[in-house]
Amino acid sequence: MTSRYRSSKTSEGLNSLTPRRRTVVKAAAATAVLAGPLAATLPARAVDQAPAFLHGVASGDPLPDGILLWTRVTPVPEAIPGSGVGPDTEVSWVVARDKAFTTVVAKGSTTATAASDHTVKADIRGLEPGTDYWFRFSAGSTDSPAARTRTAPAHDAAVTGLRFGVVSCANWEAGWFSSYRHLAARGDLDAWLHLGDYIYEYGTGEYATRGTVVRPHAPAHEIVTLADYRIRHARYKTDPDLQALHATAPVVAIWDDHEFANDAWSGGAENHTEGAEGAWSARQAAAKQAYFEWMPVRPAIAGTTYRRLRFGKLADLSLLDLRSFRSQQVKVGNGEVDDPDRTLTGRAQLDWLKAGLKSSDTTWRLVGNSVMISPFAIGSLSADLLKPLAKLLGLPQEGLALNTDQWDGYTDDRREILAHLRTNAIRNTVFLTGDIHMAWANDVPVDAGTYPLSPSAATEFVVTSVTSDNLDDIVKVPEGTVSAVASPVIRAANRHVHWVDTDRHGFGVLDITAERAQMDFYVVSDRTKRDASAKWSRSYRTRSGTQKVERTYDPV
Repeated sequence: MTSRYRSSKTSEGLNSLTPRRRTVVKAAAATAVLAGPLAATLPARAVDQAPAFLHGVASGDPLPDGILLWTRVTPVPEAIPGSGVGPDTEVSWVVARDKAFTTVVAKGSTTATAASDHTVKADIRGLEPGTDYWFRFSAGSTDSPAARTRTAPAHDAAVTGLRFGVVSCANWEAGWFSSYRHLAARGDLDAWLHLGDYIYEYGTGEYATRGTVVRPHAPAHEIVTLADYRIRHARYKTDPDLQALHATAPVVAIWDDHEFANDAWSGGAENHTEGAEGAWSARQAAAKQAYFEWMPVRPAIAGTTYRRLRFGKLADLSLLDLRSFRSQQVKVGNGEVDDPDRTLTGRAQLDWLKAGLKSSDTTWRLVGNSVMISPFAIGSLSADLLKPLAKLLGLPQEGLALNTDQWDGYTDDRREILAHLRTNAIRNTVFLTGDIHMAWANDVPVDAGTYPLSPSAATEFVVTSVTSDNLDDIVKVPEGTVSAVASPVIRAANRHVHWVDTDRHGFGVLDITAERAQMDFYVVSDRTKRDASAKWSRSYRTRSGTQKVERTYDPV
């Protein structure tokens, strides 16, 4: 294959997302205040060597002819994340067909500046489809680690199979990111999907594991300003297991609420106090700017993460932003969950999703979906289980059967999308979901009350958390104890639910062929142990044309 050298237009921090508030502290004060909490997470060489690539490298949003590359350079020791200081620094990048970089196919350079927190992106084009590449960055005499990435198959390629890692909900303080390490070790992923809560906004100890901080956040306080969000992203990017996964395969990421604040909606959040914590619009803008600086994600529209990727003729992937446009969550029982004037997606995004599903000519239509679309009723749970389950799901602890932060709180949007699937005979739609810190395998019924006598419009696989507390952690009982009691009750009250594991942490591996889409669920042995092992737990699949989930007894 002929090598092609192609310089690429780069993004240096998405200046269009400038926050609407005072977000960067004065340089001298920032250096003094921020150096302490962050320096503890940086390698020792940060103190005496610069420039340096201390936060790894990453790639994302694969296209048939391109990939988005990311890194952050520390040009001088005092240019720590969030400080707003440090010189402009030229950063070059190179893409090759081999790890030794003997066959270079693209190269170029850009400038890292304090305005983008010294993060850089290179949107590479002119690559071959369905191909593994290696890339690295350089600044001065320093090279970043080399990393592997992969382009998407050609638009009309007859792809025989795809394999994606699937994760969500990674609370730094709750444990180690062993799920990332085990996904990285596989070496067989076309990409990995992060379905939200890549970071958490809480202050130290506010959301710890069973009351214990396994490793402290930076900064220690709840993040509110642009500097705060930058520091928190930087802390996460020092994790070796996360760095390893980013260096192995491209990520496709969407945000959920904790990239902003708990139970975020378009005009605020449960975990935001106007006045004391400033205007929500300013905090939201700061969070979005830091996210696009620190994540290898292309915004489809400035300030959103909804977009669509295609993987040959086998699958396309519609990625949703369910925080930027949604109406405020309502309390259960007042009928407002059915109000057609309330929305989860926003009108434009819902129309975009419907149009994309209808026009799709791929075998599978995947939807990256941050909160569960399947209806959920608690049924009759005992009091000792009802309260912690309600707390985890954001329900009133007296136990009414609805989680209004999920699609259950916006039933008109859900009714419209499911009716659209049925009316247009759109098959093989699979929702891929995070958020709830449990693993689920669901049919998505048109009418849950009459199911299974009524039809299923789609299927849904929900992955559990990487580390964030699930039900046994809240109750503080041995793992599996709650699931053994709660799972049968949940399934009895929700006949479209084939399986739910309320207690374990881990990840999923989604394997797709023309005949079926299968999710293999894996669990880690102990999130508080850095060397935690992982094992296969269960597998469910949906066969082409069925719109229903079934258990299968072996992982792919």
